[in-house]
Order: sequence, then C-alpha cells, then structure tokens
Amino acid sequence: MRDDKDTKNSGDKLSRLVFDRRRFLGSGLLGGLAALAGGRRAEADGLSTSQLVVPPWSHRPGPGVATRAYGQPSPYEKSVIRRFLPWIRPTREASVSFTPLQDLHGIITPNGLFFERHHAGTPEIDPQQHRLVIHGMVEQPLVFRVDELMRFPSVSRIHFIECAGNGAMEQHGAMHNALQFTHGMLSCAEWTGVPLRYLLREAGIRKGARWLLAEGADAAGLARSFPIEKAMDDALIVYAQNGEPLRPEQGYPLRLLLPGWEGVANVKWLRRLEVGDRPWETREETATYTDLLPSGKARQFTFVQEAKSVITSPCPERPMPGRGRFMVEGLAWSGAGRIKAVDVSFDGGRNWRSARLKGLVLDKALTRFEIEWNWQGGQALLQSRAIDETGYVQPTLGQLRAVRGMNSMYHNNAIQTWLIHPSGEVENVQLDV
Repeated sequence: MRDDKDTKNSGDKLSRLVFDRRRFLGSGLLGGLAALAGGRRAEADGLSTSQLVVPPWSHRPGPGVATRAYGQPSPYEKSVIRRFLPWIRPTREASVSFTPLQDLHGIITPNGLFFERHHAGTPEIDPQQHRLVIHGMVEQPLVFRVDELMRFPSVSRIHFIECAGNGAMEQHGAMHNALQFTHGMLSCAEWTGVPLRYLLREAGIRKGARWLLAEGADAAGLARSFPIEKAMDDALIVYAQNGEPLRPEQGYPLRLLLPGWEGVANVKWLRRLEVGDRPWETREETATYTDLLPSGKARQFTFVQEAKSVITSPCPERPMPGRGRFMVEGLAWSGAGRIKAVDVSFDGGRNWRSARLKGLVLDKALTRFEIEWNWQGGQALLQSRAIDETGYVQPTLGQLRAVRGMNSMYHNNAIQTWLIHPSGEVENVQLDV
C-alpha cells in the first residue's frame, strides 16, 4: 500500500524538504546540529561574564553514595509518571495506568513507568511459597519453585507488551488530546526467563495436545488459552524485567510472556499451565477480548498485535518548539516481527516520505524512527504508517472501519493524525479515510 504519489507532488510546501548533505557537512557538525535544534551559535568573544559564573549547585557537596537505597529520578522529572483515568473502571483494582510515551527515549520502558492493567489488583505473593504447576495432557505433571526455574538455561529478549484495548477509547472519534491516553497502554522491556518449551519437554506432551491454559494467582484468577505452537516457539516464563526481579504490578514472581500477542494473554502471577486438546473458552476469551463485527459475529483469539506506529514528538504534550528545522520522532511496532519501514506524511496522507529507523530494530519490539521537517508555521496534518517484515501496512482509520465496523473495541491499529496549528499546538484529530 505504499503510495506511488510519494514523489508526484514534490513541489508541495507541506511535504518538500531538501537537505543538502554537502552544505551540512561543510558548515561543521556543531554548527549544523545547532541549526537543526533551532539554537543560536555564540561566538567565543560574545560570551558574557554571567554565562561563565559557577552555578550554586557546584558550591557544595551533594548527597553521598547510597543515601537512597533504591535510585530515584531527579525531582525535576517529577511529571514523568504513569497516569490513571478514574472513569475507565469503577475501581483501581480493575483498571489501567498509562505509560508516558511522550517523555521517553530509546525503546526500553523503565520498570516504574511500565503500563499496568489489572483485573483484581496486585496480589502480594511470597516467592518462597509460590509454585508453578504444569499438568493436564502431559506424561509427568511438574511443580516448580521459583528458584528451581532459575536453574534452567535462561534467555533475555527485548519485546513490547501492548494491551488489546490500547486506542479503544478512540474508536468512535478523537477523545483524548494526549498521546499518553491514546497510545499509553504500550511498553517495552528486556525480559529474562526460561523458554516454555524447555519445561514442556520435561513434562512430556501427550499425543493430541493442542492448547494450553495459563492461570494467574490474582483474585480474578485470570486465565487464557493459547495454542501449543506458540508455547513451543518463543513463549517465556519470565522472572526478571530490565535486569531486576519483576515488579509486583508486572507479575512478580513469575509471568507468562507471549511476544507480540495481546497483553491479556501474557498472564501475570502465573501459577499453573494446563495442557489440553482444545481452548477452555474462559471469560477473557468469550465475554471480553473478542472483536464484534458488523455481521453480528465476533472474532475470537485475535492474539497478534498488528503493525502500528505513532509520532511521539510533536504530540499534544509536546507542541512545536518554534519554526525551523525539527526532528519528528516516533515509535513503531508489530507483533508479527520486525519493522521494515515507516512512512511519515505532513499533509494527512496525500504524500508520504520514508523515515529513518534508528537504533535497534528487533523482532516484536518497539522501533524508533525519525525524519527531519522544516516547519515554517503553517497548519499540517502529521501521520505515520508502519510496514512490517511480512509486508503488512498499517491501515487508515477508514480502512479499519470498513472491515471491522464501529463496534470492534480491541486491536485499534489505525493511523494516528496530529493536527499542527500555526501556534505550534498539537491536537488529536481523526481523518475517516
């Protein structure tokens, strides 16, 4: 679905930007970077005395080593927090907190900012008493302590987790003027644990086994069925996140990780895995987490989080800093594999330019992209669309609605549109095309 008109209207002011590489290099790296940031280059003889004064924090020692047993962010970053919308659910025990994507850098989400989705709050689990049971259609039922699982060979992989309801509130129109609330049920971490196939081989899978049931130790007893093919592929039993033990809200001491699949399938506080020959049809795969279609039928077991992207700067929380050259940045991800390309439009999808993928481009992980834009104060409609390695192209809102109608709550991966006002303010809008 890549638009052949990408180069047709190269004279359009909204989409044209000629970056002379030779002129940039000739002007010097520091000068070029200053111009890119909209900064003003000061000559050495133009510095005032006040600009060279030693600041007050350099006049006295600060806190010593380990005055904080667990490191904390700077107090000047106190606004970089998860946020909660009280009206989404009647209680916090069955609700969600949103990751501040607009304030993050790179692809790793700090543990303290990783989004949360609970169905009955966070259980307080003693790891010494917690057990993981594997039973059902196996030759030998097994029971593992946490320390016993850590004796198996482990792997560490970077993967995103996205709630199937990420963007659900935007299904019927632009509802929230904040990136954190339109896309913040998304985070990415390095996960450490044991490949599930190792444990299943220990137990011995009986002939005819096709599905597994994963059940958590929370008060909701949340349980989800998933195919055995995923279990034998890249599924992990995780006990560490970003180098430290799982946080309680992320499933301490054990959770299931099904890379690229909807968040609810990644069962937290994992207590048992049952092997069977068919799905269990639990509440979370019948009454909820199904996709109602215009025909009245519902799609079930729509596990994969399809390719998606969003521009994180500018966004409603990060308006344009002023006219001039500016790096438009964003995130792209796909539950089907790696991101192959990201296109960016400055005119609501009429013309597209290829963005640069930056940093690591990993399987089923967040990927950063950027593209330079010379904004001169005019109105613009910013969009991004992701293309993954399977060739799948992120759909427009109109394309998504044409297939799923208006009542499909989950898996909203439509292209996001930000309206840039001449004032530099950014507004969440929708283009139903």
